[in-house]
Amino acid sequence: MSAKERIPASRGPSAKDLSDKNPSAKSALKVNKGIEPPSSINEEAARAFRQRQRQPLTERDYVEGILGGDRVMLSKAITLVESSLPGHSIMAQRIIEQCIPHSGKSLRIGITGVPGVGKSTFIEAFGKFLTGRGHKLAVLAVDPSSEISRGSILGDKTRMEQLAVDENAFVRPSPSAGSLGGVARKTREIIILCEAAGFDTVLVETVGVGQSEVAVHSMVDFFLLLMLAGAGDELQGIKRGIIEMCDGMAINKADGDNLNKAKLARVQYENALHLFPPTNTGWKPRVEICSSLEKTGIDKVWDMISEHHELLATKGLFHVKRQSQQKFRMYESINETLTTHFYQHPEVIRQLPGTELQLSQDRLTSFQAAAKLLKAYFRDQGITPPDHL
Repeated sequence: MSAKERIPASRGPSAKDLSDKNPSAKSALKVNKGIEPPSSINEEAARAFRQRQRQPLTERDYVEGILGGDRVMLSKAITLVESSLPGHSIMAQRIIEQCIPHSGKSLRIGITGVPGVGKSTFIEAFGKFLTGRGHKLAVLAVDPSSEISRGSILGDKTRMEQLAVDENAFVRPSPSAGSLGGVARKTREIIILCEAAGFDTVLVETVGVGQSEVAVHSMVDFFLLLMLAGAGDELQGIKRGIIEMCDGMAINKADGDNLNKAKLARVQYENALHLFPPTNTGWKPRVEICSSLEKTGIDKVWDMISEHHELLATKGLFHVKRQSQQKFRMYESINETLTTHFYQHPEVIRQLPGTELQLSQDRLTSFQAAAKLLKAYFRDQGITPPDHL
């Protein structure tokens, strides 16, 4: 056995040994108890929130929330307006009636264009420009609806990341739910709610070029048509009526190699607009070029819209146009109500499957099938059917 092996290895006293000899000694491993961190949840606010969730919202809750600028309440009210449940529709109409006196003070702008023109990108750039100038902006982006789920396909809110989180902007994507050309049926009522909530500018985006533009034109003060330069004739096949309705055009994506094409297209469209008959307001539609990506030309588009608004206000035509739109909405509401009442009528529901079967078997023509259902509807209402049926 070596000397090294014979000498026991020395070790220092353990913490236990020291504590046994000196009870007052403290181990270096002991952790002192710290201050308890405060709760991250406001218990009082949480209890109040849970209490509100348990209680059904009243019309007064909705109206006071909207007028107070509560965006959560505004969103809930819009959901109520879009609901097809009879109880929700009745409450929604009462809320709208109470909000009407506080509406009508915003500038309503309709934006349309061919698919792929960059509507969502333009709206985000345009919206950030407006909020930067102190405006409060509401964006009603109408999404195409799935034929299966009836829900939104694109989700415009996810495509406007910066604008969606802007404290002075409110982005509401709504499924078109099969309405004509992609314009949400309740858009007019939603505009009233947004105006009552304090938004001074409202943008209404449509899915694409089509018959929906007639509906948009009847609810906005300025109708902006977005165009592309050098996209080919397949994208420029726009109906003459759409160009006739627009108050101004903006050629988007005017950047990089496409800038010169945009300038050339601007001259061509300006020459084309001169061929249309003048409007009764005296306004001459203009064409601007812009780049939503580089944020150029956006101010020119806003200047054009502002000049149009000032012209109509100076001539007293702004209020006249709003009154004409109200009349259009009255007739539209009558048609919608009568159509809904017809298809929900018990006698029509009973006869419709058999009539469709006869129609598919060529036992009835389309006109005869329609006359059969209309006669059944009128007679059940106690009304003599028109002679032409």
